[in-house]
Amino acid sequence: MEIKLENRKRKMMAKRVNKVIDLWEQGQPVYHKHPEELSYDAGLEESKTLADMFLIDFEHNPFDTVGLTKFMKGLKDGGPTNSGHLTPTVVCTLPSNAITPEEVRYNAWQARHVLTAGVHGILHTHTRSPESVKAFVQITRYPYQEIGRDIIGEGLRGSGGQKNPAELWGLEQSKYTDVADPWPLNPKGELILGLKIEDRHCVANADDIAEVPGIAFAEWGPGDMGMSYMQPDAHDPPYPDVMNDARNKIKSALEKNGKVFYSSWLDESMSQKERLDYIIDDLGCKMIGIPALLSETEQKELIEYGRKKTGRKMPV
Repeated sequence: MEIKLENRKRKMMAKRVNKVIDLWEQGQPVYHKHPEELSYDAGLEESKTLADMFLIDFEHNPFDTVGLTKFMKGLKDGGPTNSGHLTPTVVCTLPSNAITPEEVRYNAWQARHVLTAGVHGILHTHTRSPESVKAFVQITRYPYQEIGRDIIGEGLRGSGGQKNPAELWGLEQSKYTDVADPWPLNPKGELILGLKIEDRHCVANADDIAEVPGIAFAEWGPGDMGMSYMQPDAHDPPYPDVMNDARNKIKSALEKNGKVFYSSWLDESMSQKERLDYIIDDLGCKMIGIPALLSETEQKELIEYGRKKTGRKMPV
């Protein structure tokens, strides 16, 4: 009964489970931040966040799926958001990379665990080949999903872990397994899968990688990209030509295939608003990080400036 009531409530307020997809379908950028801790209380506190999305870093931090599960529950219990979504969107990186398809499949348990915790997406790292990316999409899908199977292969996500995420999404379990599928490959899907195309090996295959269906967004990872091109201190602009060329190639490949491009731009010669203008107008990003060093008031002012600039209508 509780799930049915929540489902009816969300239908009156929000089009989708995943707030980010709602915004991207409206042509709007989304703003993300990193939670300071993973706990139930932190989820409650962050449930009314100014951000549209939380990006949780398990690439470099402890793989705390227990804390993640509690955080998701706190977000749900503190919700819904003012936009009518039960929670903000939550996306995680994983401890493993996607250098080879074998690495992806051998570490599929990591994707399975964060999806069981109820997240809405995964951002995978060092995605060096289209075969690795296909394997990434494959491990997030249930076997009965047919869209794109001729390219991706049969889904590898097993049954048994859908009860918790279904409850967090306010859905029956059968409905959850239907929509816990990558968007925009599945137009009704509620998962967003992202890539870090972040070294010279990835750049060489950028065009083929960007063609793989099931991916919603990607970034160029300037820190790792700089190291790959023997420029270990080139995390922020101004960048050497080789890195500008890499970024432009990745951006072009993504745009050709209708995928969202994500990039930071920490140019110290610019004000915060000038950086945001550059990210939106020049880089064309639809995914934007909220600077953590700013005060809460400064963050709010910056986000409101950006949302007004792009004509956003959805409540925060």
